[in-house]
Amino acid sequence: MSRKGQLTIQRKAIYDILTESKDHPTAAEIIDRLKQKEQHLAYATVYNSLRYLTEEGLIRELKLDGDASRYDACTEDHQHIVCKVCGRVDEVFTVVPQEWLHTVAVETGYTIEQQHVLVKGVCPECKEKGN
Repeated sequence: MSRKGQLTIQRKAIYDILTESKDHPTAAEIIDRLKQKEQHLAYATVYNSLRYLTEEGLIRELKLDGDASRYDACTEDHQHIVCKVCGRVDEVFTVVPQEWLHTVAVETGYTIEQQHVLVKGVCPECKEKGN
């Protein structure tokens, strides 16, 4: 097997960061967390590893609000909710109704192969602060 198809030490370090994280970090946040663990990887290595892990289906890349992609080690079907105040991202495991997906398909003419619903609101901590 070529090195490209292996879970190298660097890829494993990044994967471990993601499996330990519940906050869907950006690449920059992953780099910071690696540095905190005294693991200093080149930016290109981190980005290439994230692309590899995504392509292999080990993680999911989330393109939510903002410019930076976020990464999620939970690959089972689920949705996300984002706080409009602080940017916190949480997972939602409520199933999207098939009736709704069918209606979307009929309305648009698309064949739906996968879906990701993004819900926005105010998280409990920001709500408590009066935001």
